[in-house]
Amino acid sequence: MTRAYVLVNTEPGQTGAVQQALRARPGIHAADLVIGPYDLILQLEAADIHAIGKLVMTEIRGVAGVLNTLTCPVVEPPADTGGTRSD
Repeated sequence: MTRAYVLVNTEPGQTGAVQQALRARPGIHAADLVIGPYDLILQLEAADIHAIGKLVMTEIRGVAGVLNTLTCPVVEPPADTGGTRSD
């Protein structure tokens, strides 16, 4: 499975309604209100990166009140590095 975080900007006054609408969508495991340059952070899980893209384009951006999104796919370190950084 592939995971990603999606940062969402909403129209003023619509954040709560957008959050509730997104929580009901398949593939969205969390929809958290945050303070800062974005209004919501979503945690997604899907079969692969293409499915993540489809979820963002059809299920998230299609919700009334969503202004824009920024998708951040989770990158797992290769198994042979033991999770350590080489830089």
